[in-house]
Amino acid sequence: MNTKLTLTLNKEIIDQAKKYASEKNRSLSEMVENYFKYLTEVKLEEKTEELSPRVKKLRGIMKVKSDFDYKKVLEEQRIKKYGL
Repeated sequence: MNTKLTLTLNKEIIDQAKKYASEKNRSLSEMVENYFKYLTEVKLEEKTEELSPRVKKLRGIMKVKSDFDYKKVLEEQRIKKYGL
């Protein structure tokens, strides 16, 4: 069942998103829905994902500052790579 959602965004962002969607032969609604699906699937994977033996062996090998936020760095890299 589809439900209407109203979003308030910067006009320039909306124009860019519409152009991108058009170039990809997608609707803006479809792109937003897929983005939300991606976000929720990533959260589920993070909760259930278990470390492989190789990663477990490497765990703790790098020293980082105590305030290092790997999730923030990961998100910044995703934004940089995918422009999300």
